[in-house]
Formats: sequence, structure tokens, C-alpha cells
Amino acid sequence: MFKISTLYVAGVLAIAPVAFAEELSEELSSTGEFLDGIVAVVDDGVVLKSQLEEQTAIILERASEQNLALPPASELREQVLERLIVTEIQLQRAERLGVQISDQMVNEAIGRIAQQQNIAFEDMPAALEADGIDYAQFRRDLRDEMTLDQLRRADVGRRIAVSPREIELCIADLKDNVVVNSDYDLSNITISISDSTSGASIDEALAEANAIIARVNDGAEFAALAIRYSDAQNALDGGALGWRKGEQLPTLYTESVAEMQSGQVSQPLRTPGSFHIIKVNDMRSAVQHSEIDQVLVRHILITPNEIIDDETAQQRLEDTLEKINAGEDFGELAKLTSDDPGSANSGGEMDWSGPGTFVEEFEQVVHATEIGSISEPFKSRFGWHIVEVMDRRVYDNTEDLKESNCIVKIRNGKMEEETQLWIQRLRDEAYVHILT
Repeated sequence: MFKISTLYVAGVLAIAPVAFAEELSEELSSTGEFLDGIVAVVDDGVVLKSQLEEQTAIILERASEQNLALPPASELREQVLERLIVTEIQLQRAERLGVQISDQMVNEAIGRIAQQQNIAFEDMPAALEADGIDYAQFRRDLRDEMTLDQLRRADVGRRIAVSPREIELCIADLKDNVVVNSDYDLSNITISISDSTSGASIDEALAEANAIIARVNDGAEFAALAIRYSDAQNALDGGALGWRKGEQLPTLYTESVAEMQSGQVSQPLRTPGSFHIIKVNDMRSAVQHSEIDQVLVRHILITPNEIIDDETAQQRLEDTLEKINAGEDFGELAKLTSDDPGSANSGGEMDWSGPGTFVEEFEQVVHATEIGSISEPFKSRFGWHIVEVMDRRVYDNTEDLKESNCIVKIRNGKMEEETQLWIQRLRDEAYVHILT
């Protein structure tokens, strides 16, 4: 038995507590089954009553497990419906833009989840069933979540630029910064400012943020308050952000988190369009110095197509391998025959690469091949390869990590605010008619 992260169970069926079920009993048919229907029309799509009930039941079950107080049923249903409406708007936009998540991508994501749970990929359906989760529904929900993530990266991420000067200042700020040496398990509450040009709106949002902080300090559950008051997309998850590396935290959070201990809550943090309240659920030290194993390889790829089938592709590589063993140059043959546009012109050579750079099939062969040796032809999802391992090294990537973490940190700081504004724009521009 295991529990899947709430990120991946958005549409999983759950059983509502008795009190809530009684409240909804008037919606049962004579057979005792829910009668499905439409609760909202959203542009070219709809939100179904079954979706609303399933999502609401999940929140109720999660709150029951965590012993969280929830807003009244009517308010909770409004919040859940709003999230479903926003999700439907985004999914329709993704479809219009041609954003697609392949079965292979879904399988890879499920494989990562299975690995985290220490079970085999093929055992996932049974493991999910043991937890009362339908595997087909799980795949659909995961695909939707991945679609939304890809859409946000395309729609919001491409608008966010990180300048060399920002990176330079960030790296300088990392020196002797206590946050860099820690990882944080965080939650947050976002209070939107209805009109950022109005002093009254700003004061009203700030007053609400301060009132929430006062309630937390008086013993109220942060997660319950997030569910009820936060305007962020993770509100119904209790505001949970999960574990974040200190050096990757948004700049907005860094100064406050540096002064906080586990269990503490920040003062309101202002951005142009909202106030944020952060809670440090837990923290742990992180390793500052980093080394990784790297490998330098070159390869030749033959991709099967309408003309070249699998058998022909494999035979071509076997012929190529014979030529190399007979003295012909690997690099020249790669330039002439390889179907990899990224490496063919470089004689098949790739840059120094660390763990996780290559797909699993390729990485397994690289790992098993000694320096100076060339593999037998093997197949990956991209086609047939032969690969030569040219060299290996242990690489100190500490400085590279600082730069990449600074890019993530700066983008994170901009991404959250831009995403909230983007979602609000989509919501404002959409046609939404609520029927309940």
C-alpha cells in the first residue's frame, strides 16, 4: 500500500464523510446513484456534477485524514467548482495550441512515481487499486496535470527572461547566505489585491493577510486557512509547496525564510498583485559542494521510417561497425550516416554528460561500455544506435549548480506572480455560465 502525492490524484474517486453524503442525499436517484449533470458551461466545454462531487470528496477525505477544519460545504463547493472551471479553461487552451502529452511521456512519469514508491512500473495498477484508485482515471488525471504544466511553461515561461546581471547578483548574494545551505518544506497563502492601483484595495488585502497571521498565531491550522482564504492554485492542497532547495526559492521568500525556524509563519510579503504568507513546515541542511560522474560519448543513430524498417536499420549499423573495426573513422561515418541532427555534424560527439542526460536504454549501454570501446547495435525509443565511450571523469559542478539554481530562483520568483495574472486573464476572457 502507498499514498500518491496530491499532485497526481486530482480526479481520483473518494468516499465522502457521512455528514456530507447526507447533505447531498437529495441528489440521489431512486437506485441510490448520483445523477450526473452539468454544473457549469465553460467556453466550448462543461464541468460535470460528477467531477464536482469527486473533487469535493477528495478534499473532504484529505481534510479528515489531516484533521483540518474546512469552510462550510457551500463555500467549499464554490472553491472546488472554480478550480475545475479554471482547469477546463486551461485544458481547452492547451487543445487549441496543440499541446499534447504522449503515452510514452505518461509512462515515464508513472515510472518515476513507481520508482519513488520502490515498486515496479508493471505493479502500479495493482498498487493503485489497493489504495482504491482506478488506474485508467489515474493516467487521465496525470496526463491533464502534465498538459497544464506544459501549457504554463509555454504560455507563461516563455515570457520570463533572466538577464546575465540578475544571475551575477544572485550568485554574489549566495555567498555566506544561510538559505543556500538548507532545504525547506514550505506552505503559502496568497491574498490577491483586487486593484493594485487602489490604496483601499491594498490596505484591505494587507488587513486580511494580517488577520490570517493572527489566527495562525492563536493556534488555527495554516492548511485550513489556506483552503479557505488563499487565492493560489495550491489552496485546496492546504497551500503546500513541498520541499524546495534554499538556493532555488523565489527572491521574495529568501530574506524572510533566512530568519525563520520550523513552524514559524512570515509577515505579509508584498508583490505588485498580491500579499504572500509563508510557513516553514520543516527544514534540513543541504550539501553545498557537488560532484558528478560524467561521460563523453559519440554515437551513430539510424531511425526506422517508411523506407527503413527495424531490421534494415540494425543491419546498417552492423555494417558501419564492421567498417570502423576495419579502420574507417567513426566521426566521418557519423557525419555521413547518423540521423541525429544534434550530433551528426560533430562526428556523433556529444558534450560531457551526467546521470539522467540520456534515455534509460541509451544510458544502460553507456554504463556497461568501457572507455575506448564501441557497443553492439542497440535500440532506443529514437531508433538504432552504436555508441563509443570516449572518456569518463568526476566533475565538480558546484559553480554550474550555483548558476543553474540562480536561474531557477529568479524564474520562480517571476513565475508565480505571472502565472496568477495569466490565469486571471484567461478566466476573465472565458465564457462561464454556472448552473448551480
